[in-house]
Amino acid sequence: MKIIILGAGQVGGTLAENLASEANDITVVDTDGDRLRELQDRIDIRTVQGKGSYPNILRQAGADDADMLVAVTNSDEVNMIACQIAYTLFHTPTKIARVRAVPYMTRSNLFSNEALPIDVLISPEQLVTNHIKRLIEHPGALQVLDFAEGKVQLVAVKAYHDGPLVNQEIRFLRQHMPSIDTRVAAIFRRDRAIMPEGSTKIEVDDEVFFIAAKNHIRAVMSELRKLEQGYSKIIIAGGGNIGERLAEALESRYQVKIIDHNANRCHQLSANLNRAIVIHGSSSDQELLLEENIEETDVFLALTNDDEANIMSSLLAKRLGARKVMTLINNPAYVDLVQGGDIDIAISPQQATIGSLLAHVRRGDIVNVHSLRRGAAEAIEAIAHGDKRSSKVVGRAIAEIDLPEGTTIGAIVRDNEVIIAHDDVVVQSNDHVILFLIDKKRIRDVERLFSVGITFF
Repeated sequence: MKIIILGAGQVGGTLAENLASEANDITVVDTDGDRLRELQDRIDIRTVQGKGSYPNILRQAGADDADMLVAVTNSDEVNMIACQIAYTLFHTPTKIARVRAVPYMTRSNLFSNEALPIDVLISPEQLVTNHIKRLIEHPGALQVLDFAEGKVQLVAVKAYHDGPLVNQEIRFLRQHMPSIDTRVAAIFRRDRAIMPEGSTKIEVDDEVFFIAAKNHIRAVMSELRKLEQGYSKIIIAGGGNIGERLAEALESRYQVKIIDHNANRCHQLSANLNRAIVIHGSSSDQELLLEENIEETDVFLALTNDDEANIMSSLLAKRLGARKVMTLINNPAYVDLVQGGDIDIAISPQQATIGSLLAHVRRGDIVNVHSLRRGAAEAIEAIAHGDKRSSKVVGRAIAEIDLPEGTTIGAIVRDNEVIIAHDDVVVQSNDHVILFLIDKKRIRDVERLFSVGITFF
């Protein structure tokens, strides 16, 4: 696929890295020549220096015959205009734009071929907000991913020594919970992926990915670790777009305080929020945190745009007694350094955004993609089409499907029914199949598996 990416920042660069490794023809456009050279030294891509909304720059990047334009510069307006020009001058089939400003997003009739021709809108702030909200709803989870409109969830937890299933074989999970169906999709042990079998033993500190119907998640978590009490008191450091959206999403169910150093921003937050308490000050001010009873806080969330400030305020909050700290980290190199110590969960905006973009790049009927383990693994929701003659999956039991190495089927959603994948389950046409890949190099094999043969037509 021939793809033009506008913007060589964290999201554009990470996306280019993901797609270039999958034999796509990638061109990255940015005004920063140094950043482009740095990308080109690392990955096999073309680069064009210039403003992505200019017609001559788009033509230079190959817009005449591009399959897709992904506009993820730091400017909403540049992204929107670039999509308009790609549609009008180059008839680009698929146009994806990152749009951050809420006033644009709330106008549903703005993005259409008759107005601004954008096929897919990506809002990183909303994706990150949803990601954090799911973590707060599932205390103890490292990652919570939705599939089939939330009917099925894939959850990552760290196994602790007091979990009933720890040091036992996975097949005992069914004996422990005979009324609940679940499947362990993958285990990461000391950063090495393990494909689970019935005889696999879960060890202390394993990162376990399991899949289950949404209403069964908490019960399964209790088998791997002592269940944490639900959260009640939350402090958000940073009143930017993510901080405000999160406070708005949580304030009706939790006691929320939001701290920001900018007095004008605090006035705006006070006007926009209903129940959350807005505090003017610095989140790394020890006296302020003690005044706000940091030792009684269930979750401290550092969500400013400054990685170092987020890390330092999180470490301080943890030392002063916050039960759990979650930290927004933009620099991917920092994520593995800080997570799992005093900082419980490091949140990467790029990884939250990349999955949403990949769903539109994947071949075949792929409706959902989640990038996992900093891009090393992937969880996919694919729709099966065809019949036994035209499809490699339809009409076959899971045990009969020739899955690529390192790939497991976790669950199937059929209409509104969640079916956990066991060897004897037969895939039907229009089933939503949720797969887990520990080796992203196999993605093309999975796409081919779900492609329909010519006899179907």
